[in-house]
Amino acid sequence: MTIADAPARLLDAAGPLFAEHGYDAVSVRAVNKAAGMNPAAVHYHFGSKEALATALLERRLGDLWSGRLAELEGLLTGSAPVPAARIAALLVEPLAALAHDPERRWLGRLLAKIVRSGHPLPWHSAWSYPEPWAALLARAVPGLPPEEAALRWRLARDLVLHTYGDSDGTPPPAASVTAFVAAGLTAPFPPPDGAPPCQKQSSPPPD
Repeated sequence: MTIADAPARLLDAAGPLFAEHGYDAVSVRAVNKAAGMNPAAVHYHFGSKEALATALLERRLGDLWSGRLAELEGLLTGSAPVPAARIAALLVEPLAALAHDPERRWLGRLLAKIVRSGHPLPWHSAWSYPEPWAALLARAVPGLPPEEAALRWRLARDLVLHTYGDSDGTPPPAASVTAFVAAGLTAPFPPPDGAPPCQKQSSPPPD
């Protein structure tokens, strides 16, 4: 084995361990041992357990994301508004597909765990960064401030990760989750703090 082969060997060893035991129960030491490498191998080649898991996800989910990321890039290069339902579908469909696949469901759980850790991660995929999604959402909802667009995307992403990454029951259909997320993305923008609430119109006086 050459040093260039080491990262792939570590990823090959980590996948079955994460699938069988879950991310939290698998130690760096266990991955190094399963790969037949020295105790410092994961940190040398990836820097951390989270970075190893990130690389594993991008390796194993590339086929699921590739077509949707190509569509995302195409939408970004245009200028026409994009329906919020399409933005929601691009977010929901890959995770729903994982949740409905018994052989790959563990990848959805791992993705939810890693993304919601809140730590900076070495992603290469545009799927994981908020900027392209927020840009599309700002075009889909006229007048929506950029910071609100970014917030709504993060809320939608976390909701979908929870829906498909944390449940052991029957996952809900993608169409239902997509409709719910699209409604949230296009909800009326709330008034600023301190603004008076909308007043309900009173009934006209009787004749």
